[in-house]
Amino acid sequence: MKRSAGLLLFRHTDQGLEVLLGHMGGPFFARRDTGAWTVPKGEYEPDEPAWDAARREFQEELGLPPPDGEAVPLGEVRQTNGKIVTAWAVAADLDPATITPGTFRMEWPPKSGQTQEFPELDRVAWFGLDAARAVIVQAQAAFLDRLTEHSV
Repeated sequence: MKRSAGLLLFRHTDQGLEVLLGHMGGPFFARRDTGAWTVPKGEYEPDEPAWDAARREFQEELGLPPPDGEAVPLGEVRQTNGKIVTAWAVAADLDPATITPGTFRMEWPPKSGQTQEFPELDRVAWFGLDAARAVIVQAQAAFLDRLTEHSV
């Protein structure tokens, strides 16, 4: 069973609570919005602590060091693909224009024998909670609910 860990950044604004989500890169998500946004996260091996993986993956996915600050455990969710995702929320105010996304390689087009490189996240943006719920990977919406419970 695959496991991922990530950090959900949040901030309080005049418009309310906002979260930072990343749009999954690559050709499968290029024209999708709904269900194509995610907590910046990545897979890790069983011998790596999830917290360490979350911080490492944040750096790899966004090209920025993970923010310091209190980490609020948001628990785990199981996505429809079976992957278990663990997340922590951290208060921070990151400028999306400062990211330098990591990349991955895959065969594209399928069965072409050609390999192309794509960004892990092709864009990052702040969302109010209602807007975030409309676009985030469905199972990860539980993280938004848990963050709301913590922030009340």
